[in-house]
Amino acid sequence: MLVSLDLNDDIILSVDLNILQNFQVYDDIVFPDFLIKKPYRDILISIARGDSKLLHIFNKAHIGESLGKDIIYQLVELDILSILPSRESPIKINPKQKLKRELRSYKVQSIIRFKNPFYYFWFGFVEPYRIDIENSEYDRFWEYFLSHYHRCTSLVFEQLSSDIINYRFDIVSYGNYWDRKNEFDILSITTDKKTILGECKYKNKKICKNELNRLISKSIVSDINADYYALFSKNGYSNELKNLKTPNILLYDLSDFEILLEIN
Repeated sequence: MLVSLDLNDDIILSVDLNILQNFQVYDDIVFPDFLIKKPYRDILISIARGDSKLLHIFNKAHIGESLGKDIIYQLVELDILSILPSRESPIKINPKQKLKRELRSYKVQSIIRFKNPFYYFWFGFVEPYRIDIENSEYDRFWEYFLSHYHRCTSLVFEQLSSDIINYRFDIVSYGNYWDRKNEFDILSITTDKKTILGECKYKNKKICKNELNRLISKSIVSDINADYYALFSKNGYSNELKNLKTPNILLYDLSDFEILLEIN
């Protein structure tokens, strides 16, 4: 089913006119329809509202690991979800290695992503309030949406930022990176084995040098030897950061994203 959006509407007006006032049209886009029934619904809401690590998804959805994995694999086959394997090195290198007590229960986990951002929005914000919306009761929806909708925009911004790195460099490995200590929006490896570590900030304020210092500190804690540190900002940078004359510090703003329109 095709739907039409007015791109001149702001996000609040667009959600109100399209999702709330025209709920059934968009509800029909969710296909197959068993996605809005248990246990699929619980899994999908858990993915949209959590950190997307496999075991965390199952715990939040109150679904066993075996059943949960069967559902995930089924939704991957339907091209609704994708599995992003962790790039973290295993803590235990050989079976006889002894670990500290606090590490014995730690598991390296994959994360799950929606292939289509619409499903991320639907199961994160709309589906949990289905009954309210069908009864034209919108207060709980708006309360949650206004507090959390930045998660949607931030995720898309992060994916586009990764595309910028892929365009600027010859990349052989890219994506998020997470370990037991930290998470990074971008960790890319170039063909000449240079490591690019990045953070993306879709916020209505300029990024200051503290954000760069925080990224560098996280890389040290996670033992990542980055050759480049990349920052992506919706609203630009402080003068202190812009005035840095350091070749391995990469600063990108919205103007840099125009190239993606040309190549697509």
